[in-house]
Amino acid sequence: MRGGLRAALGSLTRRGRAVAAGGGTLLLLGALLGERSLVQLAVFVLALPLLSVLSVGRQRFRLSSRRTATPSRVERGAPADVLLEVTNTDRHPGGLWLLSEQLPADLGPAPRFVVERLGSRSSAPLHYRVRGARRGRHLLGPLRLRLVDPFGLVERTVTGTGTTPLLVLPRVRPLRGAGPAGGHGEGADGSRKAVAVHGEDDVSLRPYRHGDDLRKVHWRATARTGELMVRLEERPWRSQATLLLDTRARAHLLAGRRDGAVPVSPRGDPSPPPDSLEWLVEAAASIGTLLGRRGSVLRVVTDTGELRPASGRGSLGPDELLEQLALVRPSRATGLGPAVEELDRVAGEGPVVCLLGAVGPDDVDPLLRARTGPATDVAVLADIGSWAEAGRGGPGAGRRGLSGAARAELDRQREECAALLRAAGWRVATARADLPVERVWTELVRGVGLPAGGPGVEVPA
Repeated sequence: MRGGLRAALGSLTRRGRAVAAGGGTLLLLGALLGERSLVQLAVFVLALPLLSVLSVGRQRFRLSSRRTATPSRVERGAPADVLLEVTNTDRHPGGLWLLSEQLPADLGPAPRFVVERLGSRSSAPLHYRVRGARRGRHLLGPLRLRLVDPFGLVERTVTGTGTTPLLVLPRVRPLRGAGPAGGHGEGADGSRKAVAVHGEDDVSLRPYRHGDDLRKVHWRATARTGELMVRLEERPWRSQATLLLDTRARAHLLAGRRDGAVPVSPRGDPSPPPDSLEWLVEAAASIGTLLGRRGSVLRVVTDTGELRPASGRGSLGPDELLEQLALVRPSRATGLGPAVEELDRVAGEGPVVCLLGAVGPDDVDPLLRARTGPATDVAVLADIGSWAEAGRGGPGAGRRGLSGAARAELDRQREECAALLRAAGWRVATARADLPVERVWTELVRGVGLPAGGPGVEVPA
């Protein structure tokens, strides 16, 4: 940062402008009344702002700043400590510096510091703490410097350019239970096995589910049992799972950045998700981390496409999963058609976990037609109306509410979709504003009878 006299000339404070206006008034009165003493007093009063401008304008400074955030990636609601090192790179010592760090509102109030007479080539370590209230990539800085004269008549402000990123990740909740088992994949590396098919009478079969391809119906077994039976094809197996995350803005009741509503805190959660989209993103992070611990190859699909690692290909690792989810934003998509097409392309016959907002039968039908594999698929349906109720009553609540008729229609469509999914063999649970991700997941996997997970995964009795 560098300063100059020109910047100081237009930097009179409110007090400085009042003093200058008072001096001009005294000068005019003294000239009209012929009072020499008033003119002398006016000259003295007008000289004060001028001297202050010269004093501040003469202050030369050149400084640099460097920030170190620990940690550089934090979960939503968690704090991070920042070390701000300010160095005087000028040949002369500095004066009285009032420093403030510019921060997004989602990280908390801007910290302020006072640094006096910092020597040449010397550094001053300054510490402050931020708390990530909203997911995303936020910038710390730049630094703002204020120079003020002793009378408070002139204020000079200079803003630097250096910033440091801080990534706020979705929270990962400690889930219990094994979750969906790995299923048939599309090849590559990993553990493999085959579904034994030795002959027409020895083929692996299962009962027909709504949405199964009729070309896979095993007619001889159907005639023998009197029930439609579907043939399971021999395919290479790998531990693979796919998440479908519904990010459509129209499918959620989103909380605004300045929404003053106080969300419901399930079980004393100090930082509950503010809306249904944040709840589902948190669920995706938690479930994906759990499946990754089990060694599953993880793919994540949204209504805007697949979330890919930095390399652009392959599955997401644990860190890459959280980084990609941290940047997820509401989309303008109107339907789940593109997401279902992408899901059908990448999922193979491995298990699928669908995290859905407000959906209707028209959204679920393509999903059922696309999922005909042997794996156990699960779905979480968000109760959007519960977030509407959670946003009421708080101080300055700004979230729009729902009428009784709209709430009843949302409930009806959700129950109809849940019935369709269960009829097709899916496991279904409902997400509410007052329920934590852990409880919904436990309800989802309870009684499935799936094999236990890998290290660190607890299976409830």
